[in-house]
Amino acid sequence: MTRPTPASADTAPRGCTNFKLRQLTREVTRRYDAEVACSGLKTTQYSLLSHVVALGPVRPSDLAAAMHLEPSTLTRNLQPLVAAGLVEQGPGDNARSRLITATPEGRAKRTEAQRAWKVAQTGLNQTLGAGRVARLHTLIDECLALLGEAPEGSSDD
Repeated sequence: MTRPTPASADTAPRGCTNFKLRQLTREVTRRYDAEVACSGLKTTQYSLLSHVVALGPVRPSDLAAAMHLEPSTLTRNLQPLVAAGLVEQGPGDNARSRLITATPEGRAKRTEAQRAWKVAQTGLNQTLGAGRVARLHTLIDECLALLGEAPEGSSDD
């Protein structure tokens, strides 16, 4: 298999950016999923559990904002973690609020999954090269910042 050569700075993009990003995301996700699966979690569940451990006890709205998720998506994604006893939803500051916390079992599961995640992270860094991954992170952060500054209503809908 031949490796593509980097495009020069003056070359116009070719192909669909969305398609290329989705190809990369699928391949990276496959690699992480393969490692994290040994913990019994999906990578999305590991990420959610990690955020709850780091931020908890946390209101669902704050957790959704921190993860850049719609509240309905967060609720749907929390259900398997609650069912497995890894997180709990308890009362918040008032009768209308709730707080999400990781259970001791959830903290242990997160530690187990984190070891598998580190294997995937190290493997990707070795395959792509740590410098390339660092540049990718910088480019992604720059693009997200620019896209976040897009005017309201400028989507393709």
